[in-house]
Amino acid sequence: MSDSVLAAIITATATVCMSLLQLRFSLGKDGGARVQAAGGRRKGRGPFAILFVIIIASAVGGFALSQWLTENERVSQNMVQRELQDRVDQITRTANQLEQTRVGVRAEIEAGVLRKLGSDGVVVMATVGPCRPSLVVSPPGTATPPGVTGETTQPAAPVCTESEASAVTLCATIPANATITEVELYTRIAEAETPWSTNRVIAGQENGQGRFAEKYVEGPEAPGTKQICEAFAHWSTEHARVARMVVRYGF
Repeated sequence: MSDSVLAAIITATATVCMSLLQLRFSLGKDGGARVQAAGGRRKGRGPFAILFVIIIASAVGGFALSQWLTENERVSQNMVQRELQDRVDQITRTANQLEQTRVGVRAEIEAGVLRKLGSDGVVVMATVGPCRPSLVVSPPGTATPPGVTGETTQPAAPVCTESEASAVTLCATIPANATITEVELYTRIAEAETPWSTNRVIAGQENGQGRFAEKYVEGPEAPGTKQICEAFAHWSTEHARVARMVVRYGF
């Protein structure tokens, strides 16, 4: 209850008390007018004193009632605030638990995906074009061998050596904490449609005028990742060749 309502209640109570006293005075006057005439001044002070006491008592009672209601309202507000704070704390704990669960589930899913990728292998491919050898020009004045005329002489087909080979480096990116389990190497002619399973080669072994390096190179790439690189050289002048590397890893 507000202070204005309490003040109105106190005023109404005092008004009722005064009305009752006035009614008593009127009845008393009708029954003993002469008796009251002699001592009216002395007796008239009693009702006013009683009225004053009633007003004071009403004020004190109204103030006490206001304090009691205010205290109850304060207690109720404190209870509501504590309940709301408990709800907020509970929601916060639930949100933190959900966040932790989400992070854990995400990490588990990512780990599962990485394990699946490592099991399937990271595939890297590159096409190397035919080797273009340097031209050999005969010096001026070179004599034609006996019995060979200029018309019958045919130029030799250009040939590349391994030192002149076209080179390419295949690099696969994997997690930094992964352990290499296998590196598979394949090579075939660019136009060929044969399955890769039949074109697997061994590192360092020549195959079709092409050769992979004997060992792959491992090095850091970025925070959390590293690279596995394998060099391939191709010195055929007749056709291009496709090199393929599959890196398998685990944790």
